[in-house]
Amino acid sequence: MDTQTRHALKTNSFAQATATSVSWLSGHRSGVLRWVVSAVVVVVLCIGAIIYWNIRSTAANSALGAAMDVYDAPLAQPGAPPESGVYASAADRAKEANRQFVAVAQQYGWLSEGSKAHYFAGVTFQELGQNASAETELKAAASAWDRNLSNLAKLALAGLYHQTSRDSQAIDIYNAIIAKPSETVSAGVAQLDLADLYAAQGKTEQARALWAKVKDADKEGAAGSIAAQKLGAQQ
Repeated sequence: MDTQTRHALKTNSFAQATATSVSWLSGHRSGVLRWVVSAVVVVVLCIGAIIYWNIRSTAANSALGAAMDVYDAPLAQPGAPPESGVYASAADRAKEANRQFVAVAQQYGWLSEGSKAHYFAGVTFQELGQNASAETELKAAASAWDRNLSNLAKLALAGLYHQTSRDSQAIDIYNAIIAKPSETVSAGVAQLDLADLYAAQGKTEQARALWAKVKDADKEGAAGSIAAQKLGAQQ
């Protein structure tokens, strides 16, 4: 087959394929248009959602940062004149920080900043002696998908349960953390708190067993050092 013939065949095949495509598009024009419009709408919605999420996330981060600034604000020195951004007492500071944390949690609860706000709202409620509200906020933070935050909230919640004479619930939480520790709350930290709870209950042997376990598992770490001190104090 010579070159001219091959070229003619290729041209004819291309022409036939093009004609077939044009014919198909003509017969399915409305369907194609609907598909194109639908695809464009989906893309626009996705872009809009991303933009909205970025805007809300930035606003939530800013609001949480402002609340944290209040929580970390200095306390006035005795006899010092009133000063902006300085609080007369820890209770005054906790009250204002709590107000802002609660607002962030309510407004941005579906964002990670909202979950963090739930945690700090719970901590400040506890500092203010409002245990029921503290429990509600800490439970919300404990359900966060981020295990680092969730375990922090669980640890605080267990402490609240122990403080309010609900030791069985506290023990369950400590054991849950021990089973699934995180970077923020290691198994050793939860074991130390659980051992302290047992010691407070007079269950010295159970406490000593946990201290010994932590000491052996974390020979060079802070938790192991604390466990060794606890064991030494029992001798």
